[in-house]
Amino acid sequence: MTAEKMMDDFSIGDVITEELIQLEMKAKTKKEAIQELTRLLMANGDIEDEEDFMADVFEREAEGMTGIGNSIAIPHGKSDSVIKTSLVVGKAATPIEWESLDEEPVRVIILFAVKNTDANTMHIKLLQKVAMLLADEDFIENMVNAQTKAEMLELLSKDPMEED
Repeated sequence: MTAEKMMDDFSIGDVITEELIQLEMKAKTKKEAIQELTRLLMANGDIEDEEDFMADVFEREAEGMTGIGNSIAIPHGKSDSVIKTSLVVGKAATPIEWESLDEEPVRVIILFAVKNTDANTMHIKLLQKVAMLLADEDFIENMVNAQTKAEMLELLSKDPMEED
């Protein structure tokens, strides 16, 4: 199977599980949010070094804002610490201050953990798929209002190319 064909078949559902969804984050700050989500990645065996991975995420955060508006942030780390390219999603109990396009705090954080060896193809494909989902206002509203991990997983696993 060619890399291109693999990417066509690729789904966000391939890189997220219910174990990588935290619906009641305790975090009150951006740093705490990234730490909390990083711990989930570590517990799930997707990264091998929390400190190293977080350093890569914060290095990327310093390059430009990852708050994309509508209560959503998409921080990401390309790192040698990543064992398996994954997404981890957190929903904050209280809005978190975050540099964002609409200058509003965030409620949903989608943290990308990308293996350095996957960085070019997988990272771009993941960002494209998530961006397509996030272009849909109903999707964003459903995500912010998701009550269960299964509901969040189902939302994220939908193929944005498929019409209802």
